[in-house]
Amino acid sequence: MKKPRITVLGSLNMDLVTVTAKMPLQGETITGQAFSTFPGGKGANQAVAAARLGAEVYMLGKVGNDLFGKKLKEILTQESVSVDFVDVATNKETGTASIIISDDDNRIIVVPGANKEVTPEWITSHEEQIRKSDILLLQLEIPLESVKKAAQIAKKHKIPVILNPAPYQKLPTDLLKDVTYLTPNEHEYKQLLEEATKEEFDIIRAKSIITKGEEGVEFFLNNEKIQLNAQKVDVVDTTGAGDTFNGALAVELSKKQEIKEAVLFASIAGSLSVTKLGAQSGMPSLNAVKEIYELQ
Repeated sequence: MKKPRITVLGSLNMDLVTVTAKMPLQGETITGQAFSTFPGGKGANQAVAAARLGAEVYMLGKVGNDLFGKKLKEILTQESVSVDFVDVATNKETGTASIIISDDDNRIIVVPGANKEVTPEWITSHEEQIRKSDILLLQLEIPLESVKKAAQIAKKHKIPVILNPAPYQKLPTDLLKDVTYLTPNEHEYKQLLEEATKEEFDIIRAKSIITKGEEGVEFFLNNEKIQLNAQKVDVVDTTGAGDTFNGALAVELSKKQEIKEAVLFASIAGSLSVTKLGAQSGMPSLNAVKEIYELQ
């Protein structure tokens, strides 16, 4: 069977992860328990998740001319993600995310770096790659104008678009119309609806697949609310759960899978991903997800 061809346009970051028994208060210095570096960025994370689940994945984005950028490209290559369209920005450092993990929760500070150099003009230069895709997967750690341009190109060529609206920002009406699926978490979904016009409200509600952590996933199908429960797992690090869900969803939808089955598959993958430290470390293999999926 031909592998689904997925293009992921988005961020590449190095994650700098600190584990601590408690979150420091303002002005407080505490002693942490552990520190690690992990490959990250929502775009790169979602690309790895999709590749591990059997897709032919192409990453579009930028890194800096530094050790972090070189390492991130090496890791993507090891994960069978094509980096032919990952360019080096000579005037910016590679993006970073500083993550504090405490009590099964996390707080994250992202410094975009080279990700800000992913411009609409640069996106246009890669129109052919988008056109040849089965699905385009987007997030919001690159400039919004670039996300809009990519969605326009995909719509022009009738390529389905998944937009993971994270980190949250208000989405323009034309972008909402151009995407096929929105994948907010419950907090992002609430913000989207609170800031929406009547027209936008209806679009958001119809296109959203809402991830709700331990409560599972919710979406509307033919105006009926569907709720799928999450798998029960031992939580170690929730950092990559949403990205795993999106990568898995892209894989299944690119296979023309029915929406309910695709969401169930993605939900299982997302649940399995939280059992290890690091956004990409816990992303499951296709066999691991299938083993649980086939029992449902």
